[in-house]
Amino acid sequence: MKQTRIVITGIGLTAPNGNTLAEFRRNLLHGVSGIKTVEVRYMGQWPAGMCSFDPLKYQKKKDVRIGTRAGSISVYCAREALADAGVNLDTRDKSRVGIYVGITEHGNVETENEVFNISQFKYDTKFWTHHHNPRTVANNPAGEVSLNLGITGPAYTIGAACAAGNMGLIHAAQMLRLGEVDFAIAGGVSESPQTFGIFAGFKSQNALATHADPTKASRPFDKARNGIVISEGGCLYTIERLEDAQARGAKIYGEIAGYCVNSDATDYVLPNPERQAECVRKALANAGMTVDDIDIVNTHATSTPQGDIQECQAIAAVFKDRKEPPAINNTKSFIGHAMGAAGALELAGNIPSFDDLVVHPTINVDELDPQCDIPGLVLNQPRTVKRVDAILNNSFGMLGINSTLIIKRFTA
Repeated sequence: MKQTRIVITGIGLTAPNGNTLAEFRRNLLHGVSGIKTVEVRYMGQWPAGMCSFDPLKYQKKKDVRIGTRAGSISVYCAREALADAGVNLDTRDKSRVGIYVGITEHGNVETENEVFNISQFKYDTKFWTHHHNPRTVANNPAGEVSLNLGITGPAYTIGAACAAGNMGLIHAAQMLRLGEVDFAIAGGVSESPQTFGIFAGFKSQNALATHADPTKASRPFDKARNGIVISEGGCLYTIERLEDAQARGAKIYGEIAGYCVNSDATDYVLPNPERQAECVRKALANAGMTVDDIDIVNTHATSTPQGDIQECQAIAAVFKDRKEPPAINNTKSFIGHAMGAAGALELAGNIPSFDDLVVHPTINVDELDPQCDIPGLVLNQPRTVKRVDAILNNSFGMLGINSTLIIKRFTA
């Protein structure tokens, strides 16, 4: 069945090492990490990725105070994406604009802070904030964007663990093709480092990264890797039907070519490389592509010992018959694991490759793990390639959810 063509026309982001696409990309090409040491309540100091955007650029002090960190990240990214796309929503029917924000979890930050605050007053509920409920409902980040921009169309979140960044874009493409909306703001956000619970959870699983130098704590594929660096961030895109983008003369970053979402159905935490490989193959089929059409594979690899090996197994299985492998990289080595924002941010970091034909590397690989040694890895230094016509972006999450998104170079 012939599908409506869907294109990306704007990108707004904040990452631990950049608050614009240009700054983010520049730091990826120059090996600049955004990981620092932070103080975690009850746990002391740990490496983490924190963003430095100015929430007051688009919000009033009151909105920042009564809202959430995830909401501020979402508003910032949405506004930046609209500005980048050259779109003035006041000239559009705002009931036909959709907001689809992928998240890993939401509400833990606010709940933990409020429980801590009320504990200082012997849990007297008169000290419990009346902002708690709107802060902690799952649709909060998208809802704060809706309030900020006056958008009256559908605004909700996509809960898909660490596959959520891809899922925001996939869902937007589906809604545009169904005719439910005429314009979409979509991607993923995370406020995870603001909560000690996620640090404690990964620590209890022996999956929380440690290193004397925080910038080297996130080291996918390295033999000495020892866990995840928890990060915040966000990346939202403006997504449109091709004919609408062309009618207004929009610049087009790329076209959504295909995607797949599936589930392992095998474990709460441990990934399943067979199901991951299946997800990639089905995304290729959905795009009408073969393995030979893919030029860059952005890995999900989180720097956990077993997870990186299993994803490498999946990628090797899919691309084993290619004469020359695609370029394979990883963005978490620079910014840590931005959870719900991960897939959207990692895709953004690779999209400029359509123009400059340069693949950013995975950094911090001092000694490659032999079990991760697959053809095509781009390690420690950028690589210039002859062709970048298609980027395959993998994002996988807890409870076995997998997402693969393929973006191709736009050609009329």
